Amino acid sequence: MPRPILASIHTTALQNNLARSRAAAPDAKAWAVVKANAYGHGIERVFEALRSADGFALLDLDEAQRIRALGWRGPILLLEGVFEARDLELCSRLELWHAVHCDEQIDMLAAHKTHVPHRVFLKMNSGMNRLGFTPERFRAAWTRLNALPQVDEISFMTHFSDADGARGIHHQMRIFNEVTRDLPGERSLSNSAATLRHMGSVALDDDDALVSDWIRPGIILYGSAPDYPEHTSADWGLLPTMTLSSKIIATQTISTGASVGYGSTFVAEHPMTIGIVACGYADGYPRVCPTGTPVLVAGQRTRLVGRVSMDMLIVDLTPLLAGGLSVGMGSEVTLWGRAGNGAVLSIDEVAQSAGTLGYELMCALAQRVPVQVQD
Repeated sequence: MPRPILASIHTTALQNNLARSRAAAPDAKAWAVVKANAYGHGIERVFEALRSADGFALLDLDEAQRIRALGWRGPILLLEGVFEARDLELCSRLELWHAVHCDEQIDMLAAHKTHVPHRVFLKMNSGMNRLGFTPERFRAAWTRLNALPQVDEISFMTHFSDADGARGIHHQMRIFNEVTRDLPGERSLSNSAATLRHMGSVALDDDDALVSDWIRPGIILYGSAPDYPEHTSADWGLLPTMTLSSKIIATQTISTGASVGYGSTFVAEHPMTIGIVACGYADGYPRVCPTGTPVLVAGQRTRLVGRVSMDMLIVDLTPLLAGGLSVGMGSEVTLWGRAGNGAVLSIDEVAQSAGTLGYELMCALAQRVPVQVQD
């Protein structure tokens, strides 16, 4: 039989999370953000569950071609725009909308020969300081774009640096609104955190009101809370869309003072029964997860012990056996996601133990892990 590790993609959860995004912004259209191969889930695996979105947002032309090949005829937005002039030919052929965040991209458009003008999203650097025109240069960029016959409708976008935290979005919204107040065009402002935390909230005044014609739900589509641990995915009504599961392939009974795994970093303080699980860092499970990282065995919570190795990790079965649970060789292990009995181990909790975010765990799923799509 094949090695028992498996990643399951839950389509019902994807639909739920998109609906939750829409409920937070009922007057806005929704981009389903599927960059990074749908956050590691696979574009082809999530497409049907997300096709009720108003459009798909991504980074790569290859991903855009894959969405078109699946039969999507609606909007597709390139969030970082084009990288070289010849990319505009494919934008024309595939009818892609694209961000414009620098003078060089405007130069490319000005030199582009096309019979169909492009829909562009002019990006403002309102404080994130990655991509976009500064507020001082934004209107000049708009004037250049607006004069080009190669450009049809101009929309506006920015990205929030602190939508998930205490600083919030008001400082950026004030700048954005001041600069764009009298410019015509739709706005795409709200990422996952802004969609859940700030859409529908009462603005301090009109200068920092959040009006987003298009929301951009990303991580929340995949069941991770954008502001964990302040809120959990359950707090936001989100469901896990990826389950990483495996099985116990061996057990060991060890005595007090015995060590476990490479480097002998874990030493038993009492006699223990441990389970060896077919999952390691070569499968995408973080090597840095320490002793104490939560794991579900047969749907019951226990902990990781010792170092994660390339192909295996070790879990503590002692409390489960003491509680009368029959676990051992072949028992189901849930590394994150939903166990067979319905219990959920949030990917955010595992990621926090590893000192990272749920985003990284999703995207790091290794190619060798088989994937199945289910409800």
